[in-house]
Amino acid sequence: MRHEIIDPSQFELTDKVVSIKRVSKTVKGGRNMRFTALVVVGDGNGHIGAGLGKATEIPEAIRKGKEDAMKKLIYVARNDNASVPHDFIGKFGGASVLLKRAPEGTGIIAGGPARNVLELAGIRNIRTKSLGSNNKQNVVLATLEALKQMKSPEEVARLRGKSIEEVLG
Repeated sequence: MRHEIIDPSQFELTDKVVSIKRVSKTVKGGRNMRFTALVVVGDGNGHIGAGLGKATEIPEAIRKGKEDAMKKLIYVARNDNASVPHDFIGKFGGASVLLKRAPEGTGIIAGGPARNVLELAGIRNIRTKSLGSNNKQNVVLATLEALKQMKSPEEVARLRGKSIEEVLG
């Protein structure tokens, strides 16, 4: 399930706009204004993706960002209490995001961009710390990178050729 191409039509996806920026390009006649929208989509059940859309109008940029995010869906491993299976640091560009597992009842302790990703991925108990750059796009992508690297105990046992009891100790 991890490295397969995921068909977005199978899931009830919700989207969240993380940021909208106005960007300009200086041309001969003046400045061309455009908008970029960073959008995160997820089904709240382990499937998550992020995309960037650029257009002259904001709604069009959001639509393009949503389409881009649907193309990049990944599956996230979660444990029994809707947390991550183990601690991990995800890195993208100058941003690093530390994801720490948490017991039931902790909630999502995370900053804005990372919180959007975790909520839509269906993770309900986690502690995070954003390290390095606080660029929203890089923080979202670093969080996704960390979630992509997560491995469930079953997966680790299968890769090592051991039983789950041997892996968990």
